[in-house]
Amino acid sequence: MACDLSSYGFFQRQGVKEMLTFFSKTFTKRTEPGQRQSISHESYVVHCYVRSDGLAGSVTTDAEYPPRVAFVLLTQLLDEFLATNGSESWKSMPTLTESTSFPPLEDYIVKYQDPASADKVTKIQNDLEETTQILHKTIDSVLERGVKLDSLVEKSDDLSRQSKMFYKQAKKTNSCCVIS
Repeated sequence: MACDLSSYGFFQRQGVKEMLTFFSKTFTKRTEPGQRQSISHESYVVHCYVRSDGLAGSVTTDAEYPPRVAFVLLTQLLDEFLATNGSESWKSMPTLTESTSFPPLEDYIVKYQDPASADKVTKIQNDLEETTQILHKTIDSVLERGVKLDSLVEKSDDLSRQSKMFYKQAKKTNSCCVIS
């Protein structure tokens, strides 16, 4: 079991770790083989995945962490664990989470701190959202320019009408007084 409890105070860490261990054991036992599930509790979400062969894992995240990324993490961890320990040898390991060590676990925790950098699909989604926002701003500015252009065209038309009226008025005024 690996935990990143650095955001908690020193004296809270043991209690939080016990709570996470309890959640992991309880929810993993209640997940059927071949199933995935996410269980929310207060501000935590426990993502459990039990493979069809019975190998299980869980990740506890905050509510904002994308579930898809959590399950990608679990799938990769379980696959690597299986590749490292063999398909049958893991069944003879103790079931206590504290006694099962897996060194790459710490690396995965660090890697998946930022879901966008760890998962390509999430990164692409974030890039698409950013591009959409930029496009919306561009469209808004083009529409603003269009409104300004419409205003300029109206002013130009008004000026043209006024100049024609001035020309006609000047012609009338000048026609009554012919200078020879």
